Amino acid sequence: MGRFDFKTRTGQISGIIQTQPGTSIDIDAQGFFDRVSVAGGSLTQTEKDAVNAMTLSLKSAGIWTKMKAIYPMVGASAAACSQNLKSSSFTGTFTSGWTFSSAGVQGNGASTFMNTNLIPASELSQDDSHLMIYSRTNTVGAAIVDIGCLNSVRFYIITNYGGATYIGFNFNTDIAITTVADTRGFFLVTRSSGSLATMYKNNSVQGTTTQASTGINTVQSVYLGAYNNGGTFAFVSNKEYSFSSIGNGLDATQSSDYYTIVQTFQTSLSRQV
Repeated sequence: MGRFDFKTRTGQISGIIQTQPGTSIDIDAQGFFDRVSVAGGSLTQTEKDAVNAMTLSLKSAGIWTKMKAIYPMVGASAAACSQNLKSSSFTGTFTSGWTFSSAGVQGNGASTFMNTNLIPASELSQDDSHLMIYSRTNTVGAAIVDIGCLNSVRFYIITNYGGATYIGFNFNTDIAITTVADTRGFFLVTRSSGSLATMYKNNSVQGTTTQASTGINTVQSVYLGAYNNGGTFAFVSNKEYSFSSIGNGLDATQSSDYYTIVQTFQTSLSRQV
């Protein structure tokens, strides 16, 4: 068996629900399915199987407990894609103008964003946090922020803004770290100390900064597909997103494992890049 494979169990043991012979559903995955249904959305069996397997893998790798919000972007509707896999908290709120499909959610580049309703200071620590997005669109040179918020201190992912890639993560400036020529794939910015923030693309470090953290946003919630600039959306994205998360910081091993798990999830849905 692979590192993140799981065994079929019987009954309801350790958060596993046995529904039919040979079918084991994680209790948190089932909670997500129920929230989607109550909100008026629906999921295919393939999507349910993919979410279930991913949930078990995140738990096996010790990553699940790091998460505050996980948006798998399945179900091809606002009702489904706004749901947080991790818990019933931080259900997203989409503006009008988004396009929903089995591949994820796509902004219009003008007015779209999803409010995660998660305020960093309420859930995260200044030196222990991450943001992650999975993009299916290559957009370079534009004025785009993928996810985040700003209120004196920066907390966002910028994969390519005017041709450069920046880290702005719990300090009051932007640090150009590299140039990402293709903005498709898995992007993670994580901070696990006061003196180091790291950006990963897929399974590779794209750049780091030793800029010391100076604070954490205490007022504004995180937006996806733009950033929350003091309560106003700005730098709206036209990208298609098929996954996003917010949570505590991840170390190098966890970051690598997280990419592998998410990429396996995307591949199972035939939407990997």
